Amino acid sequence: MIDKTIPTAVAAVADIPDGASLAVGGFGLSGNPIALIDALLAQGTTDLSIVSNNCGVDDWGLGVLLNAKRIRKMTSSYVGENKEFERQFLSGELELELTPQGTLAEKLRAGGSGIAAFYTQTGVGTQVAEGGLPRRYAADGSIAVASPAKDVRTFALGGREGEYVLEDAIVTDFSLVHALRGDRHGNLVFNKAARNFNPLAAMAGRVCIAQVEELVEPGEFDPDTVHLPGVYVHRIVEVGTDIDKRIERRTVSEGA
Repeated sequence: MIDKTIPTAVAAVADIPDGASLAVGGFGLSGNPIALIDALLAQGTTDLSIVSNNCGVDDWGLGVLLNAKRIRKMTSSYVGENKEFERQFLSGELELELTPQGTLAEKLRAGGSGIAAFYTQTGVGTQVAEGGLPRRYAADGSIAVASPAKDVRTFALGGREGEYVLEDAIVTDFSLVHALRGDRHGNLVFNKAARNFNPLAAMAGRVCIAQVEELVEPGEFDPDTVHLPGVYVHRIVEVGTDIDKRIERRTVSEGA
């Protein structure tokens, strides 16, 4: 029997070294693997290159690693809810590879599927394809590192010719994800909005570490309900159903 369970989040991330690359699940504050992030913070791992849709907020999610200056580079599609992120990026302390959201999702999926690169129409005619997007600023506000130009080719798709830009797949050293349930073989089920970038991040990591709210025995899942098969998951740790979950922007109806 393949038992991929690890007793604690601390033990699950213990071998992640300084300078590692990570794919991390979550969208806003939904589906953040916070127990694994906190364990990584506690052990002092630094100089990280992280691929995630966003970087949490100032005091939660990946924001706690950012505030501790543990992140060297972020590859993200949305970075608008974190003031410290803005400060570090504009001051030249943080490198940012800004990527269209759908492209980022496909880069992760492609990496997990053994596809080295792909062409997409997204970004054609913009700095995404033409290059020049700031990746790192110098202390004086000038651009120290800019994005390179990418290969653009013309293809006929559905009888119509158009330009497409080449995007490389993403594969990282590790991935950190959050799921509602998992079994000892690593099969995962995600809950509603938490099924966002988590499956894709899991696929892209050479070593995938999953925190789950509930651990069940193999065979308890209906196979049709599994969102991510255990072949992509290498370690699984149960964190309980009472784990902290934040709401980024609470909205209620009038009169509530």
